[in-house]
Amino acid sequence: MIGVLVSGEGSNLQALIDEGLPIAAVASNRSDAPALVRAGAAGIPSAVFPLDQHASREERDEAMADWLAGLGVQWVVLAGYMHLLRPSFLERFPERVINVHPALLPQFPGTHAIEDALAAGVRETGATVHYVDEGVDSGSVIAQERVAVQEDDTVDTLRTRIQVVEHRLLPKVVRELCAR
Repeated sequence: MIGVLVSGEGSNLQALIDEGLPIAAVASNRSDAPALVRAGAAGIPSAVFPLDQHASREERDEAMADWLAGLGVQWVVLAGYMHLLRPSFLERFPERVINVHPALLPQFPGTHAIEDALAAGVRETGATVHYVDEGVDSGSVIAQERVAVQEDDTVDTLRTRIQVVEHRLLPKVVRELCAR
């Protein structure tokens, strides 16, 4: 069973839903995340764990881990989740937390990967699915797929092409990991 963590639109969550993967729960740090609407439409239980309702990030992450574990979650997928997870969370799901990132890691970690790739003038970037550790996009790479950068690319056009790859790559990797 999969738990998905989201902070925004939820297009990668939708890709997982569309592939019929066994999603038990969706958690967010933001009550206004459109991804929560997608979860509701698919009949998936969801909950919000805003940082300001907990004494610390550790307490919040422990509450979220408790909720996910209580729903039978074995794998946690970060699909646009924009907070670093604390060690206490990662220890609850050892080597079972993965993330999708819009770059070919280790190049361009962090929240501005597409902007950074364009600013660096690289000829290609892509999408990476990787294990989550305590660092910023520093976990071991599971799979990557390349995307050419075109001369006239903007952040939006490149993001759109990378998302097409993410929506194919992430469900494939999650399905393979769940089959282990």
